[in-house]
Amino acid sequence: MEKHYEFILKDTEELVYESMCRQIMDEKNENVGSFLDNDHILDAKYTIYRTASMISLYCNEDSKLYRDEDLYKRIMLGLGCAKKMQLESGLYDYVTCNFSSAPDTAFCIKKLMPTFFFLRDIRGKKRTDKEEKIFNIINEIIEKAAKGIITGGFHTPNHRWAIASTLMECYKIYGDEKMAACAKRYLAEGIDCNEDGEYTEKSAGNYNRVNNDAMITLSEATGDTSYEEHVIRNLKMMLHYWEPDGSVFTANSTRFDKDRLMYPTDYYTEYMLMAQRHGIMEFYEMCNTIIDICQKKNLHGPDCLIYFMWYPEWKNIEHDGLYKNPDYHVFYQNSGISRNKTGRYTYTVMNGKSNFLYFHNGSIKLEMKVAGSFCEHRAFKGETMEETPDGLHLHQTMHGWYYLPWSEEKMPATSDWWQMDNAARDKKMGPDMDIDVWVSESPEKDGIDVRVKTSGVEGAPWRIEMSVTGADFMENGHMATSLRGNETIIAKDDYVSLSNNKDTLIVGPGFGTHRFMEGKEDSELTNAGSSTVYFTDYTGFDHTISIRNMRSQV
Repeated sequence: MEKHYEFILKDTEELVYESMCRQIMDEKNENVGSFLDNDHILDAKYTIYRTASMISLYCNEDSKLYRDEDLYKRIMLGLGCAKKMQLESGLYDYVTCNFSSAPDTAFCIKKLMPTFFFLRDIRGKKRTDKEEKIFNIINEIIEKAAKGIITGGFHTPNHRWAIASTLMECYKIYGDEKMAACAKRYLAEGIDCNEDGEYTEKSAGNYNRVNNDAMITLSEATGDTSYEEHVIRNLKMMLHYWEPDGSVFTANSTRFDKDRLMYPTDYYTEYMLMAQRHGIMEFYEMCNTIIDICQKKNLHGPDCLIYFMWYPEWKNIEHDGLYKNPDYHVFYQNSGISRNKTGRYTYTVMNGKSNFLYFHNGSIKLEMKVAGSFCEHRAFKGETMEETPDGLHLHQTMHGWYYLPWSEEKMPATSDWWQMDNAARDKKMGPDMDIDVWVSESPEKDGIDVRVKTSGVEGAPWRIEMSVTGADFMENGHMATSLRGNETIIAKDDYVSLSNNKDTLIVGPGFGTHRFMEGKEDSELTNAGSSTVYFTDYTGFDHTISIRNMRSQV
């Protein structure tokens, strides 16, 4: 991957020059050597990440900054600050969230590990005096951190594997049995990667690859290659998670990346390692595709130059061609998501989500909800999702209920509502509202049809809510208007055209029998920055809405 290497090398140089502008170099400043992030926060993790990139350039013979004296000074200041920020326990604070944090310390150490192994194993006895100083400081930080990580504690599922994998790797380096014993306590819980290849947090934008990195480390540290089976399953699943614009589908995530525009940059090393170790050709193609996305989108390349130095054989591996991304229709039942691609567009259907449908043609994205107010319910969230001969069927029964006065035998001793155990009250149940949604692809393969049927309750003002981004104009037989985001529009009839200079979606037919768009208290807000188109009606109703992609008809 010589061309990848050249791109990543130049991009790392750019990243390091950017870092130089962020590094505090005033020796009178108590934080000298640290780096200011975008919010001007001083944080150990950010300083370690930026310093690690500098070290890879300093040690790279092809770099303009190879053994540059000024860069060396900056590296030593950065490492000195990292040592200063390290608590006596060995742990680091993640100052915007977690303090004395074992998992965040593990993430810091993970960033330093490839540099550690490069200097120890690749440079080895050829280390210069200055490289030796860099290596010794990194070694001190890692060993002290590992002893702190043993004290443990975590918040989220992926934290367990960051801790366990780092400790197993440190055990291999230092031979401290306490590290291995602690790691095994975490690993005894079992790896939370289902048969679809999805981890608990369903975080395609970030934590899937964090978990994958941990599994790869566990495989390397223990010699148990079965950990890599989770990685391969996830990376194969992720082949169905790229959108037509090269971004990652993130709407199913339970974490911060939900609905964020993110690209697959950080998956590069995982695809490369698994392609190399297991001979999976489509993974090499994904590496080509990731670099292609970075170049076309003018994104920073993967911050992984040190990997090309740690695994020098990578430069000699050549595999032509981008990942072909063929059409697919996959239903990951355990994960409650169906991902589908036909030609220029993808559509996604999710169970248990109010934003249950996404349609993406590369420049326009449409997100659909069925929303309204019925007792405590504010939007349809499928309780079941199943495949049908034509597509998918989602169903939810919304149960109505009312509290009843306390029965004599349950009467509480207090009249204070907030101290009463109101969950123990008897209830009057009913009525129930049933909502069924069917999603099917058009026979012409130019879009989808969404049938929405409500029953069981008559006269409730509900709505089909479609959040649209990427379109800058909307029109139908009665109106035409520019879209700038944050509009709310009821289309009372006809089909609406949502367009930009690249493509057009045709959606409809519209209906609008009421103007109750915002719903009752606790209703979900509209998506900031998006235009929202509503079709409204009273329950029970049975409407089929077509979504057609015009360029698929050409």
